[in-house]
Amino acid sequence: MVWKLHKTVVLVGMMGAGKTAVGKALALKLGVPFLDSDAEIVSAANMSIAEIFERDGEAFFRARESEVIARLLDGVPCVLSTGGGAFLAERNRALISQKGVSVCLHASLALLWSRVRQKATRPLLQTDNPLETLGNLYAARADIYALADITVSASADLSIEDMAVRVASSLRDRADVLECE
Repeated sequence: MVWKLHKTVVLVGMMGAGKTAVGKALALKLGVPFLDSDAEIVSAANMSIAEIFERDGEAFFRARESEVIARLLDGVPCVLSTGGGAFLAERNRALISQKGVSVCLHASLALLWSRVRQKATRPLLQTDNPLETLGNLYAARADIYALADITVSASADLSIEDMAVRVASSLRDRADVLECE
């Protein structure tokens, strides 16, 4: 089966939802490039996201994130993984809506916690109670993630490949985004 991607597929959702892992598998399946906005920022800044947050603050990081997403959306159609907070900015949502399609990878709080609790690379979770912080972020962001064009739910029993198949299947209903040739 040969796929033709017409618009960039932008994966959004909470940290730990699987945007990078599923994005890589989806890009491979569709035969298109995979890009990660966080990786692009890290490469350009030559420092980790945690270091950027510490040195320059979240507002600075979010401004660079918007610039990078705009640049990547102007490129060839691809699968683009974004950071957990990227979709919160109305500017980013408008750009994604205009030039791509947003796909929210939805996972339960318990599943997210099982995936992120051992990672020190999550600057927003560097608090006295990271589970409570994650829960607060989850609650605060749910309505915004619900604005995504498509939502695909994850569960602990689904592999990365299974999730990529689910996302591809959800895109098949959108001829403006994905065609099978």
